[in-house]
Parts: sequence; structure tokens; C-alpha cells
Amino acid sequence: MTAQIPFRIDFHVHSDDSYDGHEPIELILEHAADIELDGVVITDHDEIRESLRAAELAPEYGLVGIPGVEVSTRHGHLLAVGVEERPEPGQPFTETVETVRELGGIAVVPHPFQRSRHGVRKRYIKDADAIETYNSMLFTGYRNRRARTFARRRGYPEIGASDAHYLPNVGKAYTEILVTPDAENPTKTDIDGDDLIDAILEGRTQIRGKRTPVHKSTVQYAKGAVRKSTYLLTSRAPLVPTVPSSMDRQ
Repeated sequence: MTAQIPFRIDFHVHSDDSYDGHEPIELILEHAADIELDGVVITDHDEIRESLRAAELAPEYGLVGIPGVEVSTRHGHLLAVGVEERPEPGQPFTETVETVRELGGIAVVPHPFQRSRHGVRKRYIKDADAIETYNSMLFTGYRNRRARTFARRRGYPEIGASDAHYLPNVGKAYTEILVTPDAENPTKTDIDGDDLIDAILEGRTQIRGKRTPVHKSTVQYAKGAVRKSTYLLTSRAPLVPTVPSSMDRQ
């Protein structure tokens, strides 16, 4: 029997191309390699430019390159993993899932049911490719447990991720994907992002890692809230530059 090859991937990481991200992709890739991940997916909010560049640069760091984006659908956030084009924000959740598949990717529901984080409500999740059942940015763990129960009752593959906006949080949680090599891809270096996506769809995933320390989660939430509030104020004020300007890039 051929032994399966494990890959350690953090599928939910934000760079400085997100309005609430802080780190350049080069630093994220270097850190991911240092902590022995096999890859990270940059999923900036409604921005894909840096994710595409990260996927292209990843092999230079010994990592698998997989592009992605966190799309703001009409009903909450959705991770589009493995796409090279950003789905249009603001569309219904189900339609966005279909668009992600048409673009060759998989649709992963991040932090479901968490309304404070734009999580999709249960009644809107009629179809998806996987559920993020462990997001390391947690306080009590209740929402993660609820997401896990939801995914298992409906047979969805499970994903774990850090949702990192700061470098030290990258890889706090990640997904271990088990890939079965074949004649065309006999070794780890022969396996690419498409093979990993196929393995996810087949449910060959295991969640690893731990929660981000509460004080770090609090800092990330607080700074994100300040940036959003600043944007809302400056975007409505005449003759005042919008801050942060990245929130206008949609």
C-alpha cells in the first residue's frame, strides 16, 4: 500500500493587501517556511493581487503555491481557494460558490455563524466545498464547535486555519492534507496545489495547531475595528482622504 504524504497548509492568511492586514507576502512566506509549513494561502479581503504573487513566489521558499481570496458575499465571507481571478464581491452566497467553482477553485466557508466577523448564517449554507471548523482566532471555542458539528452532520470536509493578520499568528492552526502519490506525482515535490485541492474534496484532511493567544486575538480584533471605523468616518467626509485607502479597492 502506498503511503500517503502529509502537507501542512494554512489556508487563511492576510497580507498587507488586506485593509486589516499588516505583513508583506515575502515575510509571510519566509516565516511559513521557518515554521515548517508546506504552504500558506493568502486570502486578502476582496483583493487577489498579492495572493497571486505569493503563489508565484512560493516555490522559491520551498512552499506549494496556492492563490486565493476572501470574498465579501451578500451573506457573509467566503474563501475562494485555488482561483486566479477574484469573484465579484456583493453577490449572493450561493452564486459566489458557483462562481468559485467555475474559476477552478473550491469554496470554503470561514468562521461560519460568527456575525461579528461576517460569518455566513446557517440558513444560507446550502452548498459549499469545505467548512473552516477550526479558526485559531477564538475566545471561547463555541463557534468552532458549532461549525464542526454542522460540517460533520452534512459531510463537509473540514479545514483548520489561523486567520492571521500578523506574522506571529501564521500557522497557529493549519490543515494537514493527506495526498496519495501516483505514477505521475510520485514524490512530495511533484505534488501541486491541484492535487491538494482534490484531496480536500475527498475529505483527506486533519486539523492541527492551537488557538491564538487571547491577548493577540484581542489586539487583532481591536485594530481591525479601529481601521473599519476610521474608514467609515473618512469615506463620508468631503475633502478628506479615505483611510485606509485599501478599503476603496473593490
